[in-house]
Amino acid sequence: MATEAFEAIVEDFDFLEDWEDRYRYVIEQGKAMEPLDEALKVPATKVDGCASQVWLHPKIDGGVFSFDGDSDALIVRGLIAVLRALYNGLPVGAVTGVDAHAELERLGLHEHLSSQRSNGVRAMIERIRLVAAAAV
Repeated sequence: MATEAFEAIVEDFDFLEDWEDRYRYVIEQGKAMEPLDEALKVPATKVDGCASQVWLHPKIDGGVFSFDGDSDALIVRGLIAVLRALYNGLPVGAVTGVDAHAELERLGLHEHLSSQRSNGVRAMIERIRLVAAAAV
């Protein structure tokens, strides 16, 4: 149930042979994102449970879920970009049905992220799911 944007990332990962190239790819995805407006970097948008500073700003427009995000760590910005590709554009009611861990496993990320980074990804997914569930 992944979006086209996420499937494109999966295809790109299949093409990249070693983890260093994949790591750089994730970082580049984060660099390509527009930075989150400083006014949105407030306690209400900050995600607890991440080793670095992370902010997620969800939006629901016409029943469609999306979010913007930012982090002070390059790899985490990239992980936010990957999660945006997974979730942005879905009907809000479909967000909680996404098995994000299984989708991310297709990228092999769990094998190459530190436990702190993995915990941060779980915290971001949980925040996304809570916001979507509250909106349904």
